Amino acid sequence: MKENKKEKTPAVAPDPAALIEVQHLTKSYGQLKVLDDISEKITEGEKIAVIGPSGSGKSTFLRCLNVLEDPSDGHVFFEGNDLCDLKVDINLQRRRMGMVFQQFNLFNNMNVIKNIMLAPVHVQKQDLRKTRTKNFFTRIKNLFRKKDKREPLINYGKTLKQIKIEARENALRLLERIGLADKADAYPSTLSGGQRQRIAIVRALAMNPKVMLFDEPTSALDPEMVGEVLELIKELARGGMTMVIVTHEMGFAREVATRVMFMDGGKIVEQGPPDQVFESPDNPRLKDFLSKVL
Repeated sequence: MKENKKEKTPAVAPDPAALIEVQHLTKSYGQLKVLDDISEKITEGEKIAVIGPSGSGKSTFLRCLNVLEDPSDGHVFFEGNDLCDLKVDINLQRRRMGMVFQQFNLFNNMNVIKNIMLAPVHVQKQDLRKTRTKNFFTRIKNLFRKKDKREPLINYGKTLKQIKIEARENALRLLERIGLADKADAYPSTLSGGQRQRIAIVRALAMNPKVMLFDEPTSALDPEMVGEVLELIKELARGGMTMVIVTHEMGFAREVATRVMFMDGGKIVEQGPPDQVFESPDNPRLKDFLSKVL
C-alpha cells in the first residue's frame, strides 16, 4: 500500500517586526534530517553569527533562508512574503537578499566591472521589457476605449543605455569603496582570493539588498587574505546592514555579531549575545565545541 505523503505544516501570520522569519523549517535528504523543525526570527539591523561543528546544518540553514535549498517542511518569510508559496515570485524577493559563497562564484569570462554590473542590468532590463509589453497591450486596449476611459501608460523612466551607464557608475563607486577601482578591467583569474571575495561581496551589494547572507566567506582563503575580507564585512556591519554569517572565525563572530546561534544536529541548541555564548555557555555540546575552537 502506498504511503500517504505528509501534509506540510501550516503557516501562521508572520511577525511584522521580523525581516526574516522561519517557521518549523525542516530539511531532509532521504532519511537524513539536516534541519530539524527550526523556528526563528531575524529583525532588521541584526548581525547573526551561526557557529557549530561540521555537519550541524549551518550552511543548509543559510541556503534555506533564500530558498536556494527547498525546505522539506516549514515556511520562510521575507518581509512578510512566504518564499515557500509557489504564488510568490521568488526571483523578485531574492533581489533584496545578497548571498556570498565560499568559492566566490565570479564569472571568469567577464572582467570585474561586468561581473558587478551583470545582475543589476539584467534585472532592470527584465523590468523594462515587462513595462514595454504592458504598455503595448494598454495601447491596443485603449484603441477600443472612450477617451475618458483610457488607461495611462507606465513610465519606466530609463532607457537601456541609461541603465547600463548607472550600473557602471555604481560598480565603480563600490570598487572605489573597497580600494579596488584599479581592478575594474581585470579578470577574476588574475586576482588574489581575498580580492575575488571582496568583489563577490560588492557584486551582491550592487543589488542594494536588505540583508546579506554569508556562507563561510573566508574558508577558501589563505590565512593572510582573511583579514581584508573580514574588515569589509565589519564595515558593512558598522553601516547597519542586516546580515547572517555562517563562520568558523570565533573572534570575528564575537566582535561583529549582535547574536550568536550555535547549531548542532540540525537544531539551534543555544543562542544569545556573544559575551553570553562565549563566556557563559549553558549547553554541554556548546561548551565542548568552544573548548576545541577557542
